[in-house]
Amino acid sequence: MEYAILGKTGREVSRIGFGGAPAGLKNYLSSYDPQSNQDRSSIIAAVDKALELGINYYDTAPGYGNGQSEDIIGAALEGVKQAGDKPLFIATKVHLHQLPELRQSLEESLKRLRRDHVHLLQIHGTSYSSDEVSRILADDGMVHEMSKLKEEGLVQHLGFTSEDNNDAVYRLIESGIFDMMQICYNFVFQHPYEPSRPFGSLLEAKHAGLGTAVMRATTSGTFQRWIQQVNPANTFDYTPALIQFVLSNPLVDVALIGMRDADIVEKNVAICNNVEGRVNLHDIHERFV
Repeated sequence: MEYAILGKTGREVSRIGFGGAPAGLKNYLSSYDPQSNQDRSSIIAAVDKALELGINYYDTAPGYGNGQSEDIIGAALEGVKQAGDKPLFIATKVHLHQLPELRQSLEESLKRLRRDHVHLLQIHGTSYSSDEVSRILADDGMVHEMSKLKEEGLVQHLGFTSEDNNDAVYRLIESGIFDMMQICYNFVFQHPYEPSRPFGSLLEAKHAGLGTAVMRATTSGTFQRWIQQVNPANTFDYTPALIQFVLSNPLVDVALIGMRDADIVEKNVAICNNVEGRVNLHDIHERFV
């Protein structure tokens, strides 16, 4: 397994992270029920395989199926401290508008995860407005409460997640408060990094020393649905290429991938280990020959 240092956290983490959304969300991307014993067992087997193959980064959230993702991943990781010789790195989240219940949310997450602390607590956001960021960063805002939880040892590092590449994201990066950014980035949604400029939140996060994890590495089916329309025979499996595109970006520490069975975990780890499959992003964006 390939590993990276996660920015100023100093933690060594696997380049592929176990994405927890598909573990908790019913029928997300494919037929699945987190309350089904069979489906739940498949996720636990996937986590077991991930641990065996060296994946030590696990990302979840109470918003993934009203806590069901945390509960399943918590059961799978109960009593586990390491993947191989690498300590686990467990990340969860609190909702953007959950300030009054922030501590309660984390305490409930810890119970589901069977842990006395998590390594990373992130603000679970999709889009942030300027006003929302001002409230987050205010003296009595979310970061104040999150920092208190960090001082108490309930969390070790702070971060935020976003789908955007806007001024709000840059303000969060520049605040100096966060250790980590989780952003949407893949072959279709390349807005966090434009290498021909260069420009983007991934670049600024690295300049600020933040660790970076990217979600939707395989485009959450968007690219595949487009291919199905232009090539109905669907004659090629693009998954390895999509994962390699993300891993080829040196600004990306971790590519989060949702995996519901052990075979998929094994295939994705093999893709990650095939470093010869990486591409040169600058060459891809070259316009003159």
